Amino acid sequence: MSHFNDFGNPQVAALPAHLKQFIVDQHYEHYTPIDHAVWRYVMRQNYSYLKDVAYYPYIPGLEKAGLTIEKIPHLQEMNDALAKIGWGAVTVDGFIPPAAFMEYQAYRVLVIAADIRQLKHIEYTPAPDIIHESAGHAPIIADKDYHEYLSYFGSIGAKAMFSAQDFELYEAIRALSILKEMPDADEAEIKKADELVAYRQENMGKPSEMSLLSRLHWWTVEYGLIGTLENPKIYGAGLLSSIGESSSCMDTGIKKLPYTIDAVKYTYDITKTQPQLFVTPTFQNLIDVLENFANTMAFRVGGGYGLQKAIDSKNTCTAVYSSGLQVSGTFASFLKDENNNPVFIKTTGASALAINNKQISGHGKDYHRDGFSSPVGKLKGHVTLLENLTVPELNYFGIEEGKEATLDFESGITVNGLVKKIFSSNGKTQLITFDNCTVKDEGGVLLFDPSWGIYDMAVGENITSVFCGAADKDAFVEIAYKSNTGTHHTTYDFNTLELHKLYQQVRNRRQNGGDYGFLGNVWFMLQKNHHDDWLCALEILEILEHEEIEPRVAAEIRTFLQQKAANEHEYKKLISDGFYLIKHPVEQKLVV
Repeated sequence: MSHFNDFGNPQVAALPAHLKQFIVDQHYEHYTPIDHAVWRYVMRQNYSYLKDVAYYPYIPGLEKAGLTIEKIPHLQEMNDALAKIGWGAVTVDGFIPPAAFMEYQAYRVLVIAADIRQLKHIEYTPAPDIIHESAGHAPIIADKDYHEYLSYFGSIGAKAMFSAQDFELYEAIRALSILKEMPDADEAEIKKADELVAYRQENMGKPSEMSLLSRLHWWTVEYGLIGTLENPKIYGAGLLSSIGESSSCMDTGIKKLPYTIDAVKYTYDITKTQPQLFVTPTFQNLIDVLENFANTMAFRVGGGYGLQKAIDSKNTCTAVYSSGLQVSGTFASFLKDENNNPVFIKTTGASALAINNKQISGHGKDYHRDGFSSPVGKLKGHVTLLENLTVPELNYFGIEEGKEATLDFESGITVNGLVKKIFSSNGKTQLITFDNCTVKDEGGVLLFDPSWGIYDMAVGENITSVFCGAADKDAFVEIAYKSNTGTHHTTYDFNTLELHKLYQQVRNRRQNGGDYGFLGNVWFMLQKNHHDDWLCALEILEILEHEEIEPRVAAEIRTFLQQKAANEHEYKKLISDGFYLIKHPVEQKLVV
């Protein structure tokens, strides 16, 4: 991916390489006239309903996010608008891993799925699509308290520990959503994929930090209400972009609970309507609840608790020593004292050392390819911590480059070898490298043998933080740039291409005026070759009735649609909502 388009947006330009790898081109030219009609229908429905129940900035917010009701947004227009409030937007391919999604939020970049739902999924789509992401998430970004919450959530979510089960569930959900959006997907395959998601959801074991956080994300960012229990307003994007659920969620049958830390106890199912929703009095309360939860997380608790979470996750994690040294790798085990404080840590496989999220030169995963191990703790009989000793003080205690030294830790671990190099930065000693080194625990068990090579010993009294992922992700992660990934792009048959043309002709007439009588021909062609279609017919009816022309054709279309609504239940609500919109049109200023 040699060309990287940042749309002239500073937030997008600042994204690190390991996040850029998920970005795909929007390919605006792939959207068909039917796609634009789907966007317009959903947006007009949203507007008509949401102007009364959405949290106040929804409508001005659409404009501030560079969106119109008339056509699918162009990423450049969105970035021009969002840049004014310090955000950006990129398109990705369907679901991306949760930790990456969170990190984009921390960088203040909205992640938007490039695809748009098919007409048959107009009310709700199982896959993330451009309607959900841009019409749901973008309009509220203009609210300062809310976007502070969003980016803060991202920075905490990016450190959350996830389990091996979380990752398996993510893969299953992604596979299911892609299948469901394929026009010719095999029903049996969908059923199998559905069952796999259900099975994995039921067998998650103890929920990880990431899955608890994703509950908080779900009950706020996706399905949140704000205000009072008696009179809540919608701000959650899942509700804002679902024309079905945005109206049903206000029913008294759906419980409304005050939003507190207790929301983490409520699981959710992405395929069903929500049995209860949470109402926050203010966006500040969202930050307070998040802060409350973050205080229980491994990246703040550290110590034995954090290391155990890292071992359970079976993924790359980072442990941070009190000296500031960061050790990234897959954690295999640790030794602890009677107070459960770690006294020795061990990673397996490729590992790396960093300070302030920047890899230390010469300490990448090629060098530490077989893992890393080191004591943690204080030296016996020393008042000053090893990490706080200056080089002259270390020399005074016999720790000097080119000389042999023995370090006796309070834990009983001993390190003996020839000091090759002392590494310090930011006023702290962080790493001592030994040659011909032996490390033993208090029982004399060998932890490092001189024949294994050079020994790099981390320095620090304790482990202050443990978080998911590598410290220097760009140096650690294998970045495989992929410009075209795996969602499904349809090739259209002749009949469908002809239908696209009819939709386009209606759009041209609506936008440019002119010979409206021509719409009678479009209706004739629809009747002749596309009897299943309802949306194009509805759009013709809208123009004829607003312009008060061709009453005979208009009456014919209305009768056709009424019969369709009566005979084909799945269209009943869509068509009657369409009739309502013809009667109560959307304000013109939002259409341009």
